[in-house]
Amino acid sequence: MEAQLWLLLDSALALLLLALGWACMASPDLRRGVVLFIAFGMVLALVWARLRAPDLALAEAVIGAGLTGALLLSALRDQPDPEATGVAGRDWFGWLVGPATLVLAGVIGWALFYALIHNPTEGQAGAIAQALPQSGVSNPVTAVLLNFRAYDTLLELAVLLCAVLGVLALGPARPAYRPAGPMLGVLLRWLLPLLIVTAGYLLWVGAQAPGGAFQAGSLLAAAAVLLRLGGYPTAGLPGPVARPWLLVAGVAAFLAVGLGTALSGAAFLQYPAGWSGGLILLIEAAATLSIGVTLGLAFFGGRPEPDCPSGNPAKESRPC
Repeated sequence: MEAQLWLLLDSALALLLLALGWACMASPDLRRGVVLFIAFGMVLALVWARLRAPDLALAEAVIGAGLTGALLLSALRDQPDPEATGVAGRDWFGWLVGPATLVLAGVIGWALFYALIHNPTEGQAGAIAQALPQSGVSNPVTAVLLNFRAYDTLLELAVLLCAVLGVLALGPARPAYRPAGPMLGVLLRWLLPLLIVTAGYLLWVGAQAPGGAFQAGSLLAAAAVLLRLGGYPTAGLPGPVARPWLLVAGVAAFLAVGLGTALSGAAFLQYPAGWSGGLILLIEAAATLSIGVTLGLAFFGGRPEPDCPSGNPAKESRPC
């Protein structure tokens, strides 16, 4: 009976995921589409949790649904109302994308099913489990991302850095939001310390359990987004002197460790025995700060404004 209930839940999640994905693409209203996209990300996080991939579930909930949804809504902030401009209408391209996506998903699912049936194998799970004691951490996901395949994570941080440089090149940020009202102000006072403490916990626990730099950095960026929504022009991000250093801190830590291992006679990013855990923590700490600043600045859509000397949020976009 329990197995049948779990099967029913999994089937409902799969159907809901497909329905939300199609509705998101087919919606003629961009804002409604973004809201559906956020809902899609939250359901996808539940799917990852059901697949026993808590790291991916955390990343999807925080980055895929939360921050990405905030970035999309911010991009639509200054867009005119389609009905007011007379351009409202059904987006037939969205209707075509939905069936095409279903066909592609069916082909990929069939290929995966065929591969598992005709060539059953545990893949690299056995090799990872064997090498885990030498990785410096006990969480296999962190071991893969920061040790066995550290190149991938280095390139991901480099892509984020290039993206935020493009954002900063757009010029000044969009006008700041109005100062927070009583409800949002209370929420900021209670929620921001919790986000920062949770980010530190996820950074530390990532060596043994689900967590790590991307999840921790995303929570720091979420705190910056909340401050921005509360009317603070720079959202608590560091000033123009420290900001560039924090932006490159993650990539710089990777390159410094890699060059150090190469100069010592080992391969690039091949950690010495006994040093793996400490070096991974160093890289993750630097990456957490870089990810938090990078994603926070991406929400601005340009270079931040200076804070008011009095410490109060700036009104609209006028100088203090």
